Amino acid sequence: MANSYRSPLLDLPGAVPGEPPDEGVALHYGDPFAEQRRLESWVGYVDLSHREVVRVSGPDRLSWLHSLTTQHLTELPPGQATEALVLSPHGHIEHALYLVDDGEATWMHVEPGTAADLVSFLDKMRFMLRVEVADVTAEWAIIWEPVREPVPGRLTRVTDHGRDVFLPRGELAEYGRTHEHPAGMWAYEALRIARHQPRLRFETDHRTIPHEAGWLDRAVHLDKGCYRGQETVARVHFRGRPPRRLVFLHLDGSVETLPPHGAPVEYEGRQVGFVTSSARQPGGHRSGLRRDGLRATPGARHRACSVCGRSAAREVTPAHRRGAGVRPGEPRTASYTSRISVTGPSFTRETSM
Repeated sequence: MANSYRSPLLDLPGAVPGEPPDEGVALHYGDPFAEQRRLESWVGYVDLSHREVVRVSGPDRLSWLHSLTTQHLTELPPGQATEALVLSPHGHIEHALYLVDDGEATWMHVEPGTAADLVSFLDKMRFMLRVEVADVTAEWAIIWEPVREPVPGRLTRVTDHGRDVFLPRGELAEYGRTHEHPAGMWAYEALRIARHQPRLRFETDHRTIPHEAGWLDRAVHLDKGCYRGQETVARVHFRGRPPRRLVFLHLDGSVETLPPHGAPVEYEGRQVGFVTSSARQPGGHRSGLRRDGLRATPGARHRACSVCGRSAAREVTPAHRRGAGVRPGEPRTASYTSRISVTGPSFTRETSM
Protein backbone atom coordinates (compact mmCIF):
# COMPACT_ATOMS: atom_id res chain seq x y z
CA MET A 1 0.00 0.00 0.00
CA ALA A 2 1.46 3.35 -1.04
CA ASN A 3 2.27 5.90 1.67
CA SER A 4 -0.27 8.21 0.03
CA TYR A 5 -3.16 5.87 0.81
CA ARG A 6 -6.13 7.50 2.51
CA SER A 7 -9.10 5.41 3.61
CA PRO A 8 -12.55 6.78 2.75
CA LEU A 9 -13.48 6.05 6.38
CA LEU A 10 -11.29 9.02 7.38
CA ASP A 11 -14.21 11.12 6.16
CA LEU A 12 -16.34 9.87 9.06
CA PRO A 13 -17.08 12.43 11.82
CA GLY A 14 -14.26 12.92 14.34
CA ALA A 15 -11.68 10.84 12.46
CA VAL A 16 -8.05 11.60 13.37
CA PRO A 17 -5.45 10.12 10.97
CA GLY A 18 -3.06 7.50 12.27
CA GLU A 19 0.73 7.63 12.37
CA PRO A 20 3.25 5.39 10.57
CA PRO A 21 2.96 2.53 9.92
CA ASP A 22 -0.78 3.01 10.37
CA GLU A 23 -1.16 6.21 8.36
CA GLY A 24 -4.07 6.19 5.95
CA VAL A 25 -6.58 4.92 8.52
CA ALA A 26 -7.97 6.49 11.69
CA LEU A 27 -6.08 6.65 14.96
CA HIS A 28 -9.42 7.31 16.63
CA TYR A 29 -12.80 8.95 16.00
CA GLY A 30 -12.82 11.38 18.91
CA ASP A 31 -12.96 9.15 22.00
CA PRO A 32 -10.48 6.25 21.91
CA PHE A 33 -11.34 4.97 25.39
CA ALA A 34 -15.05 4.74 24.55
CA GLU A 35 -14.13 3.04 21.29
CA GLN A 36 -12.05 0.47 23.14
CA ARG A 37 -14.79 -0.20 25.68
CA ARG A 38 -17.25 -0.81 22.86
CA LEU A 39 -14.87 -3.24 21.16
CA GLU A 40 -14.42 -5.07 24.46
CA SER A 41 -18.23 -5.33 24.56
CA TRP A 42 -18.22 -6.87 21.05
CA VAL A 43 -19.58 -3.73 19.38
CA GLY A 44 -18.09 -1.71 16.51
CA TYR A 45 -15.43 -2.24 13.86
CA VAL A 46 -11.86 -1.19 12.98
CA ASP A 47 -10.65 -0.01 9.59
CA LEU A 48 -7.58 -2.09 8.67
CA SER A 49 -7.72 -1.18 4.99
CA HIS A 50 -4.08 -0.04 5.06
CA ARG A 51 -2.99 -3.65 5.54
CA GLU A 52 -2.02 -5.45 2.37
CA VAL A 53 -3.69 -8.52 0.89
CA VAL A 54 -2.05 -11.39 -1.01
CA ARG A 55 -3.87 -14.26 -2.73
CA VAL A 56 -2.33 -17.60 -3.69
CA SER A 57 -4.38 -19.78 -6.05
CA GLY A 58 -3.82 -23.10 -7.79
CA PRO A 59 -4.21 -26.76 -6.82
CA ASP A 60 -0.73 -26.96 -5.25
CA ARG A 61 -1.11 -23.86 -3.08
CA LEU A 62 -1.52 -25.45 0.37
CA SER A 63 1.28 -28.01 0.05
CA TRP A 64 3.51 -25.30 -1.45
CA LEU A 65 2.84 -22.80 1.34
CA HIS A 66 3.26 -25.64 3.84
CA SER A 67 6.82 -26.17 2.56
CA LEU A 68 7.72 -22.47 2.77
CA THR A 69 6.23 -21.39 6.10
CA THR A 70 6.26 -22.41 9.75
CA GLN A 71 2.62 -23.60 9.78
CA HIS A 72 1.06 -26.96 8.89
CA LEU A 73 -1.15 -26.07 5.92
CA THR A 74 -1.55 -29.20 3.78
CA GLU A 75 -4.94 -30.05 5.32
CA LEU A 76 -6.17 -26.53 6.10
CA PRO A 77 -9.98 -26.64 5.71
CA PRO A 78 -11.82 -23.79 3.99
CA GLY A 79 -12.76 -21.01 6.37
CA GLN A 80 -10.33 -21.91 9.15
CA ALA A 81 -8.10 -19.06 10.30
CA THR A 82 -4.44 -19.61 11.00
CA GLU A 83 -1.14 -17.74 11.23
CA ALA A 84 2.20 -18.53 9.64
CA LEU A 85 5.67 -17.04 9.46
CA VAL A 86 8.24 -16.83 6.71
CA LEU A 87 11.70 -17.15 8.21
CA SER A 88 15.19 -16.42 6.96
CA PRO A 89 17.63 -19.34 6.54
CA HIS A 90 18.85 -18.53 10.07
CA GLY A 91 15.35 -18.63 11.55
CA HIS A 92 14.73 -14.87 11.84
CA ILE A 93 11.17 -13.64 11.22
CA GLU A 94 10.74 -11.96 7.83
CA HIS A 95 6.96 -12.04 7.32
CA ALA A 96 3.87 -12.70 9.44
CA LEU A 97 0.88 -14.06 7.51
CA TYR A 98 -2.75 -14.08 8.68
CA LEU A 99 -4.36 -16.72 6.47
CA VAL A 100 -7.66 -18.25 5.47
CA ASP A 101 -8.47 -20.55 2.54
CA ASP A 102 -11.76 -20.39 0.64
CA GLY A 103 -11.42 -23.74 -1.12
CA GLU A 104 -10.02 -22.22 -4.30
CA ALA A 105 -7.37 -19.79 -3.05
CA THR A 106 -5.46 -18.97 0.11
CA TRP A 107 -5.85 -15.36 1.24
CA MET A 108 -3.59 -13.56 3.67
CA HIS A 109 -3.24 -10.06 5.02
CA VAL A 110 0.14 -8.69 6.02
CA GLU A 111 1.73 -5.56 7.46
CA PRO A 112 1.63 -2.33 5.40
CA GLY A 113 4.58 -2.14 3.04
CA THR A 114 5.50 -5.85 3.14
CA ALA A 115 3.39 -7.42 0.38
CA ALA A 116 5.78 -6.59 -2.46
CA ASP A 117 8.71 -8.35 -0.79
CA LEU A 118 6.51 -11.31 0.16
CA VAL A 119 5.17 -11.72 -3.37
CA SER A 120 8.69 -11.43 -4.78
CA PHE A 121 9.92 -14.20 -2.48
CA LEU A 122 6.97 -16.46 -3.24
CA ASP A 123 7.32 -15.97 -7.00
CA LYS A 124 10.97 -17.04 -6.81
CA MET A 125 9.91 -20.27 -5.08
CA ARG A 126 7.18 -21.33 -7.55
CA PHE A 127 9.37 -23.50 -9.81
CA MET A 128 7.07 -25.87 -11.76
CA LEU A 129 4.26 -25.97 -9.21
CA ARG A 130 0.68 -25.07 -10.09
CA VAL A 131 0.35 -21.88 -8.06
CA GLU A 132 -0.30 -18.22 -8.83
CA VAL A 133 0.63 -15.39 -6.47
CA ALA A 134 -0.99 -11.96 -6.63
CA ASP A 135 -0.90 -8.79 -4.58
CA VAL A 136 -4.61 -7.88 -4.54
CA THR A 137 -4.38 -4.95 -2.12
CA ALA A 138 -5.75 -2.58 -4.74
CA GLU A 139 -8.95 -4.65 -4.97
CA TRP A 140 -9.45 -5.88 -1.40
CA ALA A 141 -9.43 -4.31 2.06
CA ILE A 142 -9.62 -5.65 5.63
CA ILE A 143 -12.20 -4.65 8.21
CA TRP A 144 -11.95 -6.11 11.73
CA GLU A 145 -15.12 -6.71 13.70
CA PRO A 146 -15.41 -8.03 17.29
CA VAL A 147 -17.64 -10.92 16.20
CA ARG A 148 -16.75 -14.61 16.33
CA GLU A 149 -18.77 -15.92 13.41
CA PRO A 150 -18.39 -15.55 9.63
CA VAL A 151 -20.24 -13.00 7.54
CA PRO A 152 -22.65 -14.82 5.20
CA GLY A 153 -21.56 -14.43 1.61
CA ARG A 154 -18.18 -12.84 2.41
CA LEU A 155 -14.71 -14.25 2.91
CA THR A 156 -14.11 -13.99 6.64
CA ARG A 157 -11.20 -14.99 8.84
CA VAL A 158 -12.67 -15.80 12.26
CA THR A 159 -10.57 -16.10 15.45
CA ASP A 160 -11.31 -16.22 19.17
CA HIS A 161 -11.00 -12.42 19.31
CA GLY A 162 -13.05 -11.40 16.28
CA ARG A 163 -13.16 -11.61 12.51
CA ASP A 164 -11.22 -10.14 9.60
CA VAL A 165 -13.65 -9.34 6.78
CA PHE A 166 -12.21 -9.25 3.25
CA LEU A 167 -14.17 -6.42 1.68
CA PRO A 168 -13.98 -5.21 -1.93
CA ARG A 169 -12.12 -1.92 -1.63
CA GLY A 170 -14.73 -0.11 -3.66
CA GLU A 171 -17.31 -0.88 -0.94
CA LEU A 172 -15.41 0.76 1.95
CA ALA A 173 -17.25 4.07 1.81
CA GLU A 174 -20.64 2.36 1.76
CA TYR A 175 -19.56 0.14 4.66
CA GLY A 176 -18.78 3.23 6.71
CA ARG A 177 -22.17 4.76 5.94
CA THR A 178 -24.10 1.64 6.93
CA HIS A 179 -22.19 0.51 10.04
CA GLU A 180 -22.09 2.22 13.43
CA HIS A 181 -19.42 2.70 16.11
CA PRO A 182 -16.10 2.88 14.22
CA ALA A 183 -12.96 2.47 16.34
CA GLY A 184 -9.43 3.51 15.48
CA MET A 185 -5.98 1.95 15.69
CA TRP A 186 -5.49 3.39 19.19
CA ALA A 187 -8.19 1.09 20.59
CA TYR A 188 -7.24 -1.82 18.34
CA GLU A 189 -3.58 -1.68 19.37
CA ALA A 190 -4.50 -1.42 23.06
CA LEU A 191 -6.49 -4.64 22.73
CA ARG A 192 -3.64 -6.32 20.86
CA ILE A 193 -1.17 -5.42 23.59
CA ALA A 194 -3.56 -6.56 26.33
CA ARG A 195 -3.80 -9.94 24.57
CA HIS A 196 0.01 -10.17 24.39
CA GLN A 197 -0.13 -10.47 20.61
CA PRO A 198 3.10 -9.62 18.77
CA ARG A 199 3.19 -7.45 15.68
CA LEU A 200 5.79 -7.57 12.95
CA ARG A 201 8.26 -4.64 13.06
CA PHE A 202 7.02 -3.71 16.53
CA GLU A 203 7.94 -6.81 18.51
CA THR A 204 10.50 -7.93 15.92
CA ASP A 205 13.79 -6.75 14.49
CA HIS A 206 16.20 -8.26 11.99
CA ARG A 207 17.29 -11.00 14.42
CA THR A 208 14.04 -11.99 16.14
CA ILE A 209 13.17 -15.70 16.16
CA PRO A 210 9.60 -16.99 16.77
CA HIS A 211 10.27 -18.10 20.36
CA GLU A 212 11.20 -14.57 21.43
CA ALA A 213 8.01 -12.89 20.26
CA GLY A 214 5.40 -15.37 21.46
CA TRP A 215 4.65 -16.76 18.00
CA LEU A 216 5.63 -20.34 18.74
CA ASP A 217 2.18 -21.50 19.85
CA ARG A 218 0.11 -19.57 17.33
CA ALA A 219 2.13 -19.67 14.11
CA VAL A 220 4.69 -22.51 14.33
CA HIS A 221 3.98 -26.23 13.95
CA LEU A 222 6.79 -28.11 15.65
CA ASP A 223 6.07 -31.52 14.10
CA LYS A 224 5.88 -30.63 10.40
CA GLY A 225 8.49 -31.26 7.73
CA CYS A 226 11.35 -29.07 6.61
CA TYR A 227 11.03 -25.37 5.88
CA ARG A 228 13.44 -22.49 5.74
CA GLY A 229 14.70 -21.65 9.23
CA GLN A 230 13.42 -24.88 10.84
CA GLU A 231 16.83 -25.87 12.20
CA THR A 232 16.96 -22.78 14.41
CA VAL A 233 13.37 -23.25 15.58
CA ALA A 234 13.97 -26.89 16.56
CA ARG A 235 17.35 -26.27 18.17
CA VAL A 236 16.16 -23.45 20.41
CA HIS A 237 12.93 -25.24 21.33
CA PHE A 238 14.46 -28.58 22.27
CA ARG A 239 17.93 -27.62 23.51
CA GLY A 240 17.58 -24.36 25.36
CA ARG A 241 15.81 -21.09 25.95
CA PRO A 242 15.63 -18.22 23.48
CA PRO A 243 18.07 -15.38 24.22
CA ARG A 244 15.23 -12.83 24.54
CA ARG A 245 11.56 -12.99 25.46
CA LEU A 246 8.48 -10.85 24.90
CA VAL A 247 6.96 -9.78 28.22
CA PHE A 248 3.99 -7.69 29.36
CA LEU A 249 4.05 -4.39 31.27
CA HIS A 250 1.44 -2.63 33.40
CA LEU A 251 1.79 1.12 34.01
CA ASP A 252 -0.28 2.77 36.70
CA GLY A 253 -0.93 5.96 34.72
CA SER A 254 0.66 8.44 37.14
CA VAL A 255 2.96 9.64 34.34
CA GLU A 256 1.23 11.00 31.25
CA THR A 257 3.79 9.95 28.64
CA LEU A 258 4.18 6.40 27.41
CA PRO A 259 7.59 4.76 27.05
CA PRO A 260 8.48 4.96 23.35
CA HIS A 261 9.45 2.05 21.15
CA GLY A 262 13.04 1.17 21.97
CA ALA A 263 13.05 2.67 25.49
CA PRO A 264 15.69 0.72 27.48
CA VAL A 265 14.98 -1.57 30.42
CA GLU A 266 17.96 -1.96 32.77
CA TYR A 267 18.83 -4.51 35.42
CA GLU A 268 21.85 -4.25 37.72
CA GLY A 269 23.36 -1.50 35.63
CA ARG A 270 23.02 -3.18 32.25
CA GLN A 271 20.35 -3.01 29.59
CA VAL A 272 18.38 -6.24 29.42
CA GLY A 273 15.57 -5.24 27.09
CA PHE A 274 13.55 -2.53 25.45
CA VAL A 275 9.94 -1.44 25.05
CA THR A 276 8.33 -2.60 21.80
CA SER A 277 4.69 -1.40 22.02
CA SER A 278 2.73 0.69 24.49
CA ALA A 279 -0.85 1.91 24.79
CA ARG A 280 -3.22 3.76 27.09
CA GLN A 281 -6.02 1.78 28.66
CA PRO A 282 -9.41 2.99 29.96
CA GLY A 283 -9.18 4.28 33.54
CA GLY A 284 -5.78 5.93 33.04
CA HIS A 285 -3.72 2.75 33.06
CA ARG A 286 -0.84 2.18 30.65
CA SER A 287 0.27 -1.14 29.24
CA GLY A 288 2.96 -2.33 26.92
CA LEU A 289 5.11 -5.12 25.60
CA ARG A 290 8.84 -5.38 25.75
CA ARG A 291 11.56 -7.84 24.79
CA ASP A 292 14.32 -8.66 27.22
CA GLY A 293 17.03 -11.15 28.08
CA LEU A 294 16.36 -11.16 31.82
CA ARG A 295 15.47 -14.59 33.14
CA ALA A 296 13.25 -15.07 36.15
CA THR A 297 14.83 -17.10 38.93
CA PRO A 298 12.76 -19.18 41.39
CA GLY A 299 13.29 -17.96 44.93
CA ALA A 300 14.47 -14.50 43.91
CA ARG A 301 11.70 -12.40 45.43
CA HIS A 302 12.88 -8.79 45.04
CA ARG A 303 15.57 -7.27 42.84
CA ALA A 304 16.31 -3.68 41.95
CA CYS A 305 15.60 -2.73 38.33
CA SER A 306 15.42 0.41 36.27
CA VAL A 307 12.65 0.93 33.72
CA CYS A 308 12.79 4.10 31.65
CA GLY A 309 15.22 5.57 34.20
CA ARG A 310 13.05 4.83 37.27
CA SER A 311 14.11 2.56 40.11
CA ALA A 312 12.03 -0.61 40.46
CA ALA A 313 11.68 -3.72 42.57
CA ARG A 314 11.20 -7.05 40.85
CA GLU A 315 9.17 -9.82 42.44
CA VAL A 316 9.09 -13.31 40.96
CA THR A 317 6.06 -15.55 41.48
CA PRO A 318 5.12 -18.85 39.80
CA ALA A 319 2.65 -18.70 36.92
CA HIS A 320 1.30 -21.21 34.45
CA ARG A 321 1.87 -20.42 30.84
CA ARG A 322 3.22 -22.76 28.22
CA GLY A 323 6.99 -22.37 27.93
CA ALA A 324 8.70 -21.92 24.60
CA GLY A 325 12.12 -23.41 24.28
CA VAL A 326 12.77 -25.30 27.51
CA ARG A 327 15.78 -27.36 28.37
CA PRO A 328 15.55 -31.16 28.45
CA GLY A 329 14.14 -32.41 31.73
CA GLU A 330 12.31 -29.17 32.56
CA PRO A 331 8.50 -29.10 32.63
CA ARG A 332 7.25 -27.49 29.45
CA THR A 333 4.57 -25.54 31.31
CA ALA A 334 7.00 -23.86 33.73
CA SER A 335 6.96 -20.07 33.75
CA TYR A 336 7.35 -17.15 36.11
CA THR A 337 5.74 -13.77 36.40
CA SER A 338 7.91 -10.81 37.39
CA ARG A 339 6.13 -7.92 39.05
CA ILE A 340 7.89 -4.58 38.82
CA SER A 341 6.87 -1.64 41.03
CA VAL A 342 8.27 1.63 39.76
CA THR A 343 8.48 5.10 41.26
CA GLY A 344 5.93 6.73 38.99
CA PRO A 345 4.47 4.04 36.71
CA SER A 346 4.33 0.41 37.79
CA PHE A 347 4.98 -2.35 35.31
CA THR A 348 4.09 -6.03 35.33
CA ARG A 349 6.01 -8.30 33.04
CA GLU A 350 5.33 -11.96 32.31
CA THR A 351 8.29 -14.08 31.38
CA SER A 352 7.83 -17.65 30.20
CA MET A 353 10.81 -19.69 31.23
